[in-house]
Amino acid sequence: MNPPSPEPWLRGPLEGVPPWVQPVFHSFLQVREDLAAHTAGLSDEDVWRSLAPLPPLGFQLRHIAGSVDRLTTYLMGGQVSPEQIATLKQEATPGAPLAELLRGVDEALADAEERIRKIPAESLYEPRFIGRKQLPSSVLGLLVHLAEHTQRHLGQAITTAKLLRG
Repeated sequence: MNPPSPEPWLRGPLEGVPPWVQPVFHSFLQVREDLAAHTAGLSDEDVWRSLAPLPPLGFQLRHIAGSVDRLTTYLMGGQVSPEQIATLKQEATPGAPLAELLRGVDEALADAEERIRKIPAESLYEPRFIGRKQLPSSVLGLLVHLAEHTQRHLGQAITTAKLLRG
């Protein structure tokens, strides 16, 4: 039996990824690995079963994908589009199968990685403004929040998946 591999952040640098964004990439790798491990064997029906007071796992997976997309938009200096708002409003709508939800998470992470990889170190302290109220942050602040927020919802998804198994 092989010993478990260390968490992504303990595996060393990722080739082709600038050091100032490596923690976000490690966070995203952890999301991919943990979701694959903890959702294996769940049915499409399980994904949308409600375990009050927790939202369904399907919502949590959609929220991970959607929040990564929205936060990356702010990170790159943009504002959330009407399409992104419409997607946000549909996060709790049941029906999508597990494979589609996991694919949505992976695609959102991959798109974010492609954009984040191009962030120059000298831009880390540039201001960014979030939401309708234009709350202040920075490129660095958004990078930290992107990793943290994604991990928070990963934890919720893992807990829900464990409860679904009984």
